[in-house]
Amino acid sequence: MKRIHQILFAFLFIIQIHGQVTNENKARIIILATGGTIAGSGESSTKSAYTAGKIPIDNLLNAVPEMYKYADIKGEQIAQIGSQDMNIETWLKLSNRINQIFENNEADGVVVTHGTDTQEETAYFLSLTINSKKPVVLVGAMRPATAMSQDGNKNLLDAVMVASSPESKEIGVVTAMNEEIFAARDVTKTITTSIATFQSRNFGPIGLIYDGKVSYYYKTLRNPAKKFNIKGLKTLPLVEIVYGYADAKPSAIIAAQKDRAAGIVYAGMGNGNFNATVGKALESASKDGIIICRSSRTGGGRVTLYNEVDDKALGFIVADDLNPQKARILLMLALTETKDKIKIQDMFFNY
Repeated sequence: MKRIHQILFAFLFIIQIHGQVTNENKARIIILATGGTIAGSGESSTKSAYTAGKIPIDNLLNAVPEMYKYADIKGEQIAQIGSQDMNIETWLKLSNRINQIFENNEADGVVVTHGTDTQEETAYFLSLTINSKKPVVLVGAMRPATAMSQDGNKNLLDAVMVASSPESKEIGVVTAMNEEIFAARDVTKTITTSIATFQSRNFGPIGLIYDGKVSYYYKTLRNPAKKFNIKGLKTLPLVEIVYGYADAKPSAIIAAQKDRAAGIVYAGMGNGNFNATVGKALESASKDGIIICRSSRTGGGRVTLYNEVDDKALGFIVADDLNPQKARILLMLALTETKDKIKIQDMFFNY
């Protein structure tokens, strides 16, 4: 009997040690929750109406126990809002916390749960301000957690896989949605309700998640090592977006000028174009010291410098292939460092 006890004890000890080794080999992932549809709750599993951000992080983690096969996971609640209410204060808080996590070696990767409306903007902001090569993965859902066909649990599991994958190191900030991985710089929400809403119209996904495997096919070269330092900042310079359309009036530009905006991103027609009346208002704002950045409302392609518009004479810069909402983010961050238009234009061609 004593011999049996010794063998049993040895067997249990080996299992315990093996478990410890396995856990040590797992990636350490911290999930930072901000709310959104992935944490949304509705009165019916078959109706679309719901309230975003109601479900706390602990409940999200408990709903997907399969995640713990891939990583040792901790959760933190950063915010509890719908992403339509995302703001600069929360961006700064989120970015500073992620930088702190990596500086203190608290985790090997970070997953951010986020509403889909502004997920692309938060992802791009983080890609410009996170000083680490460790993975940062944004994830959300198009259907609330209480829906019959909710997509959040699978998306969250996939995001943990991506953040835990050794191949994700140095890939940059990404989004993981609907079994596809997109670079933060290029991804955008393209459909109001479909679970396949996230796309990169110019370049497509950089990777796929399927059957528990993460596969990358390429990575963006627009991921410079130098990031913007936002430590200690309480806000960012005011940059407004003005939308172009047929027979547009200059009232929004004049209002931004009166509000002392530091920059204006003009979401122009086609290749960032504008009518004569709007052009005069933009030129006036530029002479008043406001940085004017021409972008496009089309959703794809580049806005070219010195083409149809004499940008040099007018003092304008162009967004390259950034959509208006991302051009605004880069311009806000650029203005924390300089007002030199040549330097800012160089950022738009490299970031």
